[in-house]
Amino acid sequence: MGATISSCWGAMPSTAELFPPTPGVYTSILCCFQYFPLMTVAQWILSWHPAGKTSSQSIFNIPGRIAWSAMEIVGPINLIYNMVTPSPYAPSFTDLPMSNILLATLYCTHYLNRAIISPFFSAPSMSPIHVIIMSSAMLFNWFNSACLAGWLRGYTVPTIPSFYTASSGTPSPRSAVVDLLPTVGVVLFAIGMAGNIYSETTLFRLRREEAEKRATKKADNETPAGGSHNKFHKVYVIPPARGVFRYILYPHYVFEWLEWIGFALAGTAVAPFSALPASASASSLAIAPPLRLAPWLVPVAWAADKIAVPLPLPAVVFVVNAVTNMLPHARWGRKWYVGKFGEKDVAGRGAVLPGCAWM
Repeated sequence: MGATISSCWGAMPSTAELFPPTPGVYTSILCCFQYFPLMTVAQWILSWHPAGKTSSQSIFNIPGRIAWSAMEIVGPINLIYNMVTPSPYAPSFTDLPMSNILLATLYCTHYLNRAIISPFFSAPSMSPIHVIIMSSAMLFNWFNSACLAGWLRGYTVPTIPSFYTASSGTPSPRSAVVDLLPTVGVVLFAIGMAGNIYSETTLFRLRREEAEKRATKKADNETPAGGSHNKFHKVYVIPPARGVFRYILYPHYVFEWLEWIGFALAGTAVAPFSALPASASASSLAIAPPLRLAPWLVPVAWAADKIAVPLPLPAVVFVVNAVTNMLPHARWGRKWYVGKFGEKDVAGRGAVLPGCAWM
């Protein structure tokens, strides 16, 4: 057993190969991350999610604001580090096209809001988060940012099955409509981010209003549940069925998915290594080992080939992983709302699908 563990440990990439990833390690990281949806099967089966309104008392809890910020800040820090650190396998940051830099900026803008503004300035309070949830989210964001950084830095990853556009980065002539995809993507990203922020701040406002109402009814100023002196602690309300909450309970999830779909569409303008200027060339090793696509990604690669656009594979993986990760949370969240407030107050709304009691 000791020899097996030692052998496995010896096969692990070194720190120098991980930060930033070498092309060979990059393919391994992307290969692992594309199969993340398989891990979410457990989330459909288990309702255990000790964070937010479903958090519970535990010695392994981390203060909510700190835990949330820590697990969200990993992404932009890792992405920026990987993109600006000199590497013999990729061009320098200053040689990258503006499209690549724009995508990195959009990603970091999203996480600036998630890691700093939302927990410390927008949210009235944040319930403790279990260390397992925090660690899992940090790992997810590290994998995701490493995949995106290598792509934006210019790594080319041939795919199996091989598609001409996806593997060579030399698309055939395409229509003017397809050329608009990056612009459409940026617009969708902006709409999605604005909707996500609006939905969350609406929930925060409703919590503040409810906490103020409760506070005025307490003549003896008793301490809120859990021993916290924060009057907003564990104060949750069901959003009224109007505005973005008229038909679903988690519009902030749907808007975030729209955001990352826009990000992926904007990513069709990202230039692969083989298309960068000669002055930006570093080494032929920037062509990473081939990646066998997960079955659910093959149709996307085929579609990218048919419309003659470069496949924004890491961005597509991000969209798939974000949706499959958040869907079970939304489903269990709706069940929590029903248990807390009753089906009548849920008013027939679905979690993310209008009129769908199951979802």
